Amino acid sequence: MDIQTINLPNPLELTLDLTDDQFYELCQKNQDLKFERNRSGVLTIMSPTGGETSHRNFNIAVEFGIWNKQNQLGIAFDSSGGFKLPNGADRSPDVSWIRSDRWFSLTP
Repeated sequence: MDIQTINLPNPLELTLDLTDDQFYELCQKNQDLKFERNRSGVLTIMSPTGGETSHRNFNIAVEFGIWNKQNQLGIAFDSSGGFKLPNGADRSPDVSWIRSDRWFSLTP
């Protein structure tokens, strides 16, 4: 059996009509990829980054984590966290932060 490789643009953008539950299931079943959706439902699929980008992102996260630990003003997250934004988009930034009072006022 011959296996063929299909080269896709990175990131790949698709318009799919997915419910929040379907989007969550897609993310859980494909944890080696990073998925985001904009408010219009356009799904962005990103492959893992290379070593240089990963190293740079790690250093940013370390510095951010040190700042957050020293100042204790909020809650910090790495790129594995996904967030539903007020405009309906689902994003997973490399690093993110929210003030403690805002975090504790959110509903689970």
